[in-house]
Amino acid sequence: MKNKYLWTIAISAILMGGCTKLDPEFYSQVTPENFFRSEKDVLAALNRPFTHARWYVGEDRWNLQEYTADNLAITTKGRHWYNGGENERYHYHKWTADDGWIWGAWRGTLMGVALALDTKSDLEKLDYTRFALTKQDQDAHLNQLNTLVAYFYLRGLDYFGGMPIFTALDQESLPRSTDQELFNHIESILKEAIPKLNKKQAGEREEGALKQAAAAAMLAQLYFNAEAYIGKPMYNEAMKLSQDIINNEYGVYTLDNTWNGPHGFNNDRSPEIIWSIPSQFNRLQYDWFYSVFYHYNTRQHFNTDMGANNGAHLTPSRKPDSTLYSADFKLGSPYETFDNADLRKKPFKFLGNGNYEGMFINGLHKTPAGAVINGGEEYKDQPLVFRDQVARFSEVGPGKKYSSISQLESKMATGEENTGVRPVKVPIPPLTENTLRWGADNPVIRLAEIYYMLAECKWRAGDKAGAAELINTVRKRNFAGGIDPNPVTAANLDQNRFLDEWSIEFLAEGRRRTDLIRWNVFTTANWWDHQASGSTHLNRFPVPTEAISGNNNLTQNPGY
Repeated sequence: MKNKYLWTIAISAILMGGCTKLDPEFYSQVTPENFFRSEKDVLAALNRPFTHARWYVGEDRWNLQEYTADNLAITTKGRHWYNGGENERYHYHKWTADDGWIWGAWRGTLMGVALALDTKSDLEKLDYTRFALTKQDQDAHLNQLNTLVAYFYLRGLDYFGGMPIFTALDQESLPRSTDQELFNHIESILKEAIPKLNKKQAGEREEGALKQAAAAAMLAQLYFNAEAYIGKPMYNEAMKLSQDIINNEYGVYTLDNTWNGPHGFNNDRSPEIIWSIPSQFNRLQYDWFYSVFYHYNTRQHFNTDMGANNGAHLTPSRKPDSTLYSADFKLGSPYETFDNADLRKKPFKFLGNGNYEGMFINGLHKTPAGAVINGGEEYKDQPLVFRDQVARFSEVGPGKKYSSISQLESKMATGEENTGVRPVKVPIPPLTENTLRWGADNPVIRLAEIYYMLAECKWRAGDKAGAAELINTVRKRNFAGGIDPNPVTAANLDQNRFLDEWSIEFLAEGRRRTDLIRWNVFTTANWWDHQASGSTHLNRFPVPTEAISGNNNLTQNPGY
């Protein structure tokens, strides 16, 4: 549509916060008015910023949410994964303004804003009646883009606090807003967008469009975390929005009957999904995590042809001597936080015809036919047995470095190829059903989150019984016959239990850091191989050095 080179300069200027003026110059006669020739062209333009969102919800942004918190880690495994100390810096809260994930989060946030604004500037110039579309269609499209801008800024507020507020591409070298100013900007966008978006109808499939409930959920998230963002509790506002969403004021949604309904191959049909990013084999695949989570030989377990790099895993629940860490600290130990009767705690197993059970890889690694899978590093040509532990067990024994397990250290530097339980939240089909590969969409917002937000708001308001009822409504689907052996009660629902419930339901969904900050434990509590810093400035990441180098008007966050 626009000269590609100049359009790239404009987007780059926004994400760098740089000095270049953001008004792209046209060197041709191609304009929005004559480029769009059909509804297909309109939808293609509308979808472009959403392809950026597909990338944005994973990788660097997900990494900052999970690897800085208590549930996941990328340990050094012998000669692999030290990565110049990067993974340890995030785990130990020693990151700097030069670290890559932080730059990726800043850059990705403002690039998303720029792409949405650019598309909006094109679509708002169009006469939609030329394409047999209505003014209502145009309002819905434009407000999907506005909502997407709010989403990117909401994540940016969470990571960095105030950011430059762009409302068009012709702005340059903007300073950072205050936290309150960015909060207000997000709030105003969402309040204006909600009534102009479409509502989901009963039985309607989710195909990636932002509807009223998605915008309302984002507004609820903004209020839910307002105390961390602007120092002002707004749980009552979050409570009302959450209750209204559950009451179907913003469209028809219900909890899925099964735990894996929102995550499975047909989750576009799940009544629980409020907003998801579509995924399809060879078309915008939701697959970025695969190579990091799984062992080189796990392809045999899944019976697939995809390689992996064997990096990430759950933080351990057990010490090298197999005793539990729960006696030492309350956070972390994610695998043992699941009740043994929880259907999700079963080993992942593909059952055929798109059906599967279990959510983890743990213990002896086998092929679908039952053959033992061997390791290739510390356990080369030996059975590969995954452990809910971190230590150099291969170095224990006669003539080896350690004479007994009691001598082993458990820390980020002492991983092995079989270290840690591996989550399988996104199902992996075998080659025999390869048409299902990456068929599961990425659920960004689902109704279970709204139940948990409402529950926490009630808990903070003193209604522990009401909070427990909401959590149990979600929990029961995770047990055979709906019989929960350890339901939440008003008596047992304290802060630790609440954090456990958030961990269990939303494990590896890219939110853990935010939950820990809201409960004021991100910098004040210990977990596996992590001592609390007590430095509250770490609740925000630094403005990247690369961003400040491109815009002298940007100021650094306190403490960096």
